[in-house]
Amino acid sequence: MLDELLQRVRSHTPRLLQTDRRFPEAAVLVPITRSDEPELVLTLRASGLSTHGGEVAFPGGRRDPEDPDLIFTALREAQEEIGLPPGLVEVIGPLSPLVSRHGIQVTPYVGLVPDYVEYKANDGEIAAVFTVPLAFFCDDPRQTTHRIDYLGRSWYVPSYRYGEYSIWGLTAIMVVELVNLLYDTGIDLQQPPDHFIALS
Repeated sequence: MLDELLQRVRSHTPRLLQTDRRFPEAAVLVPITRSDEPELVLTLRASGLSTHGGEVAFPGGRRDPEDPDLIFTALREAQEEIGLPPGLVEVIGPLSPLVSRHGIQVTPYVGLVPDYVEYKANDGEIAAVFTVPLAFFCDDPRQTTHRIDYLGRSWYVPSYRYGEYSIWGLTAIMVVELVNLLYDTGIDLQQPPDHFIALS
């Protein structure tokens, strides 16, 4: 079952950024556990960080000049942030690049990881490492919807609550693309949901 799902990622064509601007590059790893009930591995960033402090994110960061490619960046950052050895990751393929509110182009790479890894959070950057079943997102159990005006379009981005963690913003956009791809959930980021209330 998992291999069938991952084949969808391998054959996926990510959206291209509709912009002529050049942005500094970053990459994140979207780790999925190899198990009967696959889970996403996520981090809670340390509250004292200058960017995205206290937010839930996939492990990742800025591309260093010596990084040969963005896959290397994603794997390097995952090792630095959560102690995930690159040799344990089977990179499956990219999702669509996004631009963060800080003007960074972020490319997500889906990777398969064993379900027995003992993660070691880098205390300077990561407050916690946790997992969420992929199936959790399939029914779109959003708490709220944020309207984000981005690259000339409006996006209606869910905010999910899982235990003590709030999953929103760019991370939620990546999760939605992934579950739409894997499970045909049809979550639409371009149209407001029925219950959306516009605050003026």
